[in-house]
Amino acid sequence: MSNRLKGKWALVTGASSGFGAETARQFADMGVNLLLGARREDRLKQVAAECLERGAASAHIHKLDVADTASVNAFVGWAKATTCRVDVLINNAGGAHGVERIEDGRDGDWETMFQSNALGILRVTRAVLPLMKPHPGGIILNIGSIAGRVAYEGGSAYCASKAAERSITKSLRLELNGTGLRVGTIDPGMAETEFSVVRLKGDRAKADAVYKGVTPLSAGDVAEAIVWSANRPAHVCIDEILIMCTAQAAPYKVHRSEG
Repeated sequence: MSNRLKGKWALVTGASSGFGAETARQFADMGVNLLLGARREDRLKQVAAECLERGAASAHIHKLDVADTASVNAFVGWAKATTCRVDVLINNAGGAHGVERIEDGRDGDWETMFQSNALGILRVTRAVLPLMKPHPGGIILNIGSIAGRVAYEGGSAYCASKAAERSITKSLRLELNGTGLRVGTIDPGMAETEFSVVRLKGDRAKADAVYKGVTPLSAGDVAEAIVWSANRPAHVCIDEILIMCTAQAAPYKVHRSEG
């Protein structure tokens, strides 16, 4: 595979774990300069060190909470002081909180999901675009979910927030048409990261049960799709990828082996 990313600048949100951390590592393998943001700075430092060991051209970190406009603006101000350009933006920060039906739902969970999964993408993209528009050929990849395409019980707010991500991606693609910037969405199905532990409020037993009898996607599987999409030639835009493990045919249709 041709390496078109060497020496480029990639900004990854939610880079302290899961898809974000693994995407940063795989970018590092390609000699990319990294701008990494997340709320957990201790974890960011560890990821950055791993990236440098793997060959990143550089790895810079700064605290980032995509749910807070001031935090986003401070982060991008720091990025501007670090480099004059961003070639790849990975809007990865987000997650799910709770599995309650609407009648039992909590405002805090709903608001957190929309703030990170939808509004966070808008905030970060708005702030970063001035660093991208002077450099045609760049790409913005938003991390969505199969939940943004197919709703399921207990997932109303999460599904809605990821459907919003998909609509944001489509609108942005239209708005940036003619600029030379590309926009796409990577939508994973069942993947084993910290996702279920967070969603289930730290209940490890319930989180483990989500993947019982299944070989789910790994963070590396999803990161590989992200990096592959980012590495396409400038005239090629990967609008969307829906990626699931073989055992999953829909959010509610998963084949589980016995034993």
